[in-house]
Amino acid sequence: MARILIVEDNALNIKLFCDLLAAHGHEPQAVTDSRQALEAARDFSPDLVITDIQLPHVSGLDLIRMVRDDDKLREVPIMAVTAYATAGDEERIRGAGAESYVTKPISVARFVAEVDALLAPKKAPVEAH
Repeated sequence: MARILIVEDNALNIKLFCDLLAAHGHEPQAVTDSRQALEAARDFSPDLVITDIQLPHVSGLDLIRMVRDDDKLREVPIMAVTAYATAGDEERIRGAGAESYVTKPISVARFVAEVDALLAPKKAPVEAH
């Protein structure tokens, strides 16, 4: 089970992400105010951060940079999610420090596959019998 912090201001997306993650055995925690996201991440010690890019107050790009600059969080993988995908967005988002980029409306299969891929390095290797 992975601890996954979700930074999202849309209640329907929060419910969808939390339900999907919980159904796959993870422990999701949502933050709706991006101004509280960094402190929440420090307290929760997530294995993965999923953040919307279009957030009021602190943008997802700024939040990604803040996580990357934080000694406790800099190694935590980040998935960026956005409804407003334009040319160059993926490069900007990955340049800020996100390992993954998913556009809304999300494909459930792609979302789950991206989460699994980001968490894969954290899983213990399976021993051969």
